[in-house]
This record gives sequence, C-alpha cells and structure tokens, in this order.
Amino acid sequence: MKKILIAGVTSGSGKTSVTLGILKALSDRYQIQAYKVGPDYVDTKFHTRITGRQSRNIDSFLVPDTKALDYLFSRGTETFDLGIVEGVMGLYDGLGTDKDAHSTASIAKKLHIPVILVVNGRAASTSVAAIIKGFTEFDPKVPIVGTIINNVMSRNHYQLIKGAIDRYVGLPVLGYLPYRKEVALPSRQLGLVPDNELPAVDHKIELLGEMAKQDIDLAKIVKMAADNTIPDQPPFSPQPVHLKLGVAMDDAFSFYYEDNLHLLKAAGVQLSYFSPIKDHELPDVDALYLGGGYPEEFADQLAANTEMKAAIRRFSETGKPIYAECGGLMYLGRTLTTHDNRYEMVGIFNGDSQMTPRLKKFGYCLAIPNQDVILGRRGAEIAGHEFHHSIFVPRDNQLKPVLTLKKVRDGKVADQWQGGYQVKRTFASYLHVHFYQNPALFDQLMKNLGANAYAVD
Repeated sequence: MKKILIAGVTSGSGKTSVTLGILKALSDRYQIQAYKVGPDYVDTKFHTRITGRQSRNIDSFLVPDTKALDYLFSRGTETFDLGIVEGVMGLYDGLGTDKDAHSTASIAKKLHIPVILVVNGRAASTSVAAIIKGFTEFDPKVPIVGTIINNVMSRNHYQLIKGAIDRYVGLPVLGYLPYRKEVALPSRQLGLVPDNELPAVDHKIELLGEMAKQDIDLAKIVKMAADNTIPDQPPFSPQPVHLKLGVAMDDAFSFYYEDNLHLLKAAGVQLSYFSPIKDHELPDVDALYLGGGYPEEFADQLAANTEMKAAIRRFSETGKPIYAECGGLMYLGRTLTTHDNRYEMVGIFNGDSQMTPRLKKFGYCLAIPNQDVILGRRGAEIAGHEFHHSIFVPRDNQLKPVLTLKKVRDGKVADQWQGGYQVKRTFASYLHVHFYQNPALFDQLMKNLGANAYAVD
C-alpha cells in the first residue's frame, strides 16, 4: 500500500473537502484505506461512505505506544493500493505549543507519510506563497511534497497563486478546488453534520469528485505517495473472553472508534447492535456499551421510547454492567435539556444534562479514577478526549464524581476537574477512550464488563 497525507494550514482551510474529492475521484480505480488524524468521529463517516471501508483514527495521544500506532495504521492493508490520511486542525497544531505534541506533522514524521498542504486561496494571491514557505521551513523534517489551493475564485486566480508559489517556494502545485457554495459541508457544535443527516450528501461528494478530477493532478498525487513499510504486527494479544456485548448504534449513538470494535471482536466479544431510538427491547447480552453521538438532536425520539428506557434501567438495577461515553452519559441521566425543551431520559443517574452555547471541555485529558470503576482501577492514568456542548449536573450530593481529570500542556497542568459517575455496575463519563492505549486497561475493562467473561481453558 502506498500512502499520502492531506493536511491543512489551519482548521477551515478545506482539507476535508479536498480529501473527500480525492477519495471520490480515486475510489473507482484503487482500493483505498482512509484515515483521520486525531479523535474525530464525523469525518471518518464521510470517508467510509465513499470507500465502503471503515476509516480509522490515528492518534498518538490516545494511543501513545508507537508499535500500537504502527499496527493500527498497517493492519490488514497488504492488499490495498492506497492509504489516504486526513489531518487534524492545522499541520503543526497539537497539544500546547510543541509542534510535535500529537499534531498532524508529528504523525507524518512517525509514520513516514508524504504531506500535501491545503491552503485557502480566497482573498489572497502572492501571500499564499509566503504561508507555504513558512510551513515548509518551519520543520524541514516534515515531508511536505506538494500543495493544493482551495476556494479559488477563477482559473486566472489559480494561475496567479501558482505563479507566486513557483517563483518564491518551488513546491509542486498539484491543482485546486474552485469556490462553489453548493459543495459546502454544514457544521454544528461538534464539527461537520454527520453524513447520514445530510439529504444531499452524495450529490455534494459527487461534485467534489468531479472537481478533483478536473482540476487536481491525481496521477501525480498517486506517484508522490510513499510505499508503506510499517510491519503489520499486533502490539498485544488480548486475553480471550466469552462476552456478549450490546452496542448502541443509531443516529443518536454512532461515535465509536473502529479499532475499538475490532479489538473487542479480536478478543472474542460477540457484538449485538441495538437502537435506543427504534428498538423496544435489549438484545440478549451480558453488558452494554453506549458510545457518544448526538442524543440532543434526537432527544424527542429517545424520550418517547419508554420501553427501551425501562429495559436499560432494569438492566442496570439488576447489577449488569454498562459502560457509557459522552452521549451515553447524557442519555442515562434523568433529563436532557435542549435550547427549546426538556426530555425525560433513562434515569439511572440522578442528574440532568443541559446543552450549552459553547464548548465546556475540549481536547485531550488524563483521567484518574478515585475508586475502582468499570473503566479501570483506582489510581490508573487513562488517556482520553472530551468534546461536548453540555454539562451534567447531579441533583444531590449522593451522586459524586469518580474521576479526577486534568489537561496537561507543555508539561504543566492547564486545567483540572471532576467527572464520571458510577451507580452499581453502570459507569458513564464525558471521556472518549481508545482501547489500544494499554493492554492492561483493556483486560481490566473486559473483566469489569463480565465477572465470568474470561474463557477457562
């Protein structure tokens, strides 16, 4: 498999549009594995929609072990033609001011992936050359091999920008995407609106593919891609388990790392998917996993499904284990308040979720349980990611946080807070976790999701 990375100068440069256009334009000729740098759940859905193959997250904070990161990139790709990686934020943006702290640039260097830099050309000409020159000289170890200009107003405008880059930088200019309002992808509080909620998404993707075929040198991009020589070797072998796990999966709950689901299946876990929106009973399972998503967008449907809420509540009351992340926490509380209404939720946790106009927490953090919980043992350090436009407020002092969370930037604690709750064997927090970060963490989670889950040989 050959590999190439599409990075942006900043967030909003157009790297997602360029990535989708290239994926669409090449997917009918090549077997492509798509990737997303960072913890994003939504962009990967667009990738998957185009390639028909689950896109993967590559994140060196959530998965700090280099061997594990190498494996997650290379796993099962020996028969693929091309790996296309979409960056996160700007090329050098990461955690704090360190350009190598989990940035797109650091991933490009770790995995030896050539970088194509996307620049927003709207309202600029020669200044674009100055931007690109700065990016190429800022860290010469980052293999920037070319650039694509986004939001170009005309062919003449493109030639002006290209001429400046040729004159002052010498970096190959691989083409452009013209400014077209109809291909814009709408956003909301957590980023792009998911693909399944956009009625015209396939038309937009078709247009992006046509634009890429017309104005981007796709053959040159494929030629610039490097051969992948990273070995496909698992960093650890999970202990085999006999566990039936119910996974909430529908429009309200869809934020799961593909590698997490893969690891669960590799350990022998039997996954049964169910919809808290549409289904009225739970599958026959030993434990439940409720991921993140947009419960606030479907709160009326979740609230109306009283049979499912009662089934999940009974599941918890009988002492069966539930593990929930972010949207799952919001669903398992008593109520969820949106900008226009309050909705009754499951009621396992005696507290209320309230949507907020601004992000309450954003970014990477470390979580330390102050008691043994479903997620891990007391004192363990767990890498995770929070990103939410809501707060969870307990109704009384009986429901106490079980996690201490902290954000560390440039070696200093920048913020610290409490979060996460456990009632009986139901645990929920705003934290999104990658299971490949630590084999001991995964094994402990499996034990906690089923006291008799481990196979006896």
